[in-house]
Amino acid sequence: MKLVFAGTPEVAVPALDALIVTLARSARARNGVAEGAAVRDETGRTYVAGTVALESLKLSALRTAVAMAVASGATSLEAAAVVSAAESPADEDRAAVRDLGGPETPVLLAGPDGTLRLRVTAG
Repeated sequence: MKLVFAGTPEVAVPALDALIVTLARSARARNGVAEGAAVRDETGRTYVAGTVALESLKLSALRTAVAMAVASGATSLEAAAVVSAAESPADEDRAAVRDLGGPETPVLLAGPDGTLRLRVTAG
């Protein structure tokens, strides 16, 4: 599968990474929230979430997806994706991914149209 990084020619993206970008994008659209996110755990299971914006609880989509993975028994992460209008993943989001997956876990950032804009590590 190919995704387009903003400002670059098409590049091959592993199919499983493209899948979590697609899942994150659909969560954002389905729930009408600012961000959608998806993470893949060490067994290949995926956890999908949107931004939580309650009066008493505010969580980014990525932190919510990580929390869902932990609550479901995941012990590690293989990859994370967030779909957002932001220019980069928030430091707190990368920290949550790093806590469960380690510093080398890839974090993909795509725009609302699904264009992959950035690939960083949780570092």
